[in-house]
Amino acid sequence: MPSYTYVARESATGREIRSGVDASSESAAIAALLNRNLLVISIQEKIGRKGKTAGGKVSLADLVVFTRQLATMIDAGLAMVQCLDALADQTNNKVMRDVIKDVTVRVEGGDNFSEALQKHPKAFSKLYYCMVAAGEKGGLLAEILSRLATYLENTARLRKKVKSAMMYPIAVTIVAIGITVFLLIKVVPVFGDIFSSFGAALPLPTQYLINVSKFMQKYFIMMFLLSGASVWGWLYFIKTPPGRAFWDAKRIKLPIFGSIAHKICLARFTRTLSSLIRSGVPILEVLQIVQNTVGNVVMEKAVKVASADIERGESISAALGKHPVFPTMIIRMVTAGEQTGKIDSMLERISDFLDEEIETTLSGLTSLIEPILIVFLGVTVGGIAICMFLPIFKMSEIVSGKGH
Repeated sequence: MPSYTYVARESATGREIRSGVDASSESAAIAALLNRNLLVISIQEKIGRKGKTAGGKVSLADLVVFTRQLATMIDAGLAMVQCLDALADQTNNKVMRDVIKDVTVRVEGGDNFSEALQKHPKAFSKLYYCMVAAGEKGGLLAEILSRLATYLENTARLRKKVKSAMMYPIAVTIVAIGITVFLLIKVVPVFGDIFSSFGAALPLPTQYLINVSKFMQKYFIMMFLLSGASVWGWLYFIKTPPGRAFWDAKRIKLPIFGSIAHKICLARFTRTLSSLIRSGVPILEVLQIVQNTVGNVVMEKAVKVASADIERGESISAALGKHPVFPTMIIRMVTAGEQTGKIDSMLERISDFLDEEIETTLSGLTSLIEPILIVFLGVTVGGIAICMFLPIFKMSEIVSGKGH
């Protein structure tokens, strides 16, 4: 008998429970939990009835290739099992190959393609299998998969642009810190020993630098461990619900970088909303999916409240317009889309516009950061060099001071 892991909430106390249950099917498992007065939040099959693995996480690049090739093959008239067999044979990623094979076995056993995908939540998101399910119901699976592939390609391209833009400043900053630490620990002490033999007072900047160097030598390991612990602590903190809520609220308000982070979340929101609406997924289910994919707690809460307003009969634009996290420009374009009956096209235009703005901002930021970092590196290294050579420039004064 299949086993299911579930997250449920007790009706009486509201306490959350995470456990497992054996049942003949998912619906039977849910019914059994309801009989125990448990409200099911999520449920997932632990050991597939027909498959042998719950699957692992796959990269976005592999998912893009799989989706695009599957769309092309289905559009060409090939059977689903035949397509999946071919894709499993040609992929080089072992995890992806195992996932595809398991999906193939489930489809051969009578599951719908979307149901088989749902058994692998680490590989296929809720957005993915909901769009596939909508395509199966409407008989437009090849078209939906093609749209999904385009969506994933746009997501991957945006992610690559952000990583590429941030790689250079991060690398230069690490190099600058490394050079500074090396000079303070290895080079400055040598000059300090030479200057100490003069027996005279050194210029104030030089003496200050030597004091910093001595402090670094004495406490370097402690400072290194403390810095590592601080970084680890911060990363751990922002993964907790309170930490994530705090950081998500602050990061979209940061100068320059906050604007980019905000636009990235908005682009993801509008593109996901457009893809799901165009695929025929019901609007309330669309908003529930979007809520889990925007990547920002502030926006998630706004979408959740807007979803409740829409369920009560409000328009999408009116519900979203109550929340400052959605700019006026987006609200007006959504309103125009609702009035013309082309809200999916309007949302796609908004996401394309936001992508262009993000790309322009990143290009400008990269061009601006490059000279700033070079100046910073030059000032840091040059400042240390000047402080070290300052006593040599004033050698006569130091020697005469020693004589007195």
